[in-house]
Amino acid sequence: MRRAILSIITFVTAIAFAGTATAGHHLASEQPVVSNLTWMTGSWAGDIGGPTLEENWTEAKAGSIASLVRITSPQGTAMVEIVNIQEMDDTLVLHIQQWDPGFVARADAQKMVLESIGHQSVRFTAASPGGLKKLGYSLTEEGQFLVQVTTAEDQEMTLPLSAMQR
Repeated sequence: MRRAILSIITFVTAIAFAGTATAGHHLASEQPVVSNLTWMTGSWAGDIGGPTLEENWTEAKAGSIASLVRITSPQGTAMVEIVNIQEMDDTLVLHIQQWDPGFVARADAQKMVLESIGHQSVRFTAASPGGLKKLGYSLTEEGQFLVQVTTAEDQEMTLPLSAMQR
């Protein structure tokens, strides 16, 4: 009788956990998904030493979240950037492209892959050549949106942004 109960418990446990393992031996609940980035949605802006940096993040849905970024000053728009984060290959992949005025590409688009993800934080590392080695985003308890950048030349900076009022 005891052996039968143990067999039933083992069988039920096996059924309960069937299908939760995914490629790379991660549990499905551990898979990074774009819906974990809903905290990024909104419009953020901050002074970056004269010019203003704006990031306008869309709603996270259909496996992607994107941002239109621009740097402006009284003299005009200095740069426009598109950041797209999407679910690919069981992880999150970020693509980034920048343009100067006149829609002149600064360089080819750069691909970055997920390095880490936490509660209201995400960090990517370069997977192709470009101007960045690392790029991260976080939202503080005080509601400050932080952009953490490590350039290809190893210059590190944190750009603090606040929610934009419209």
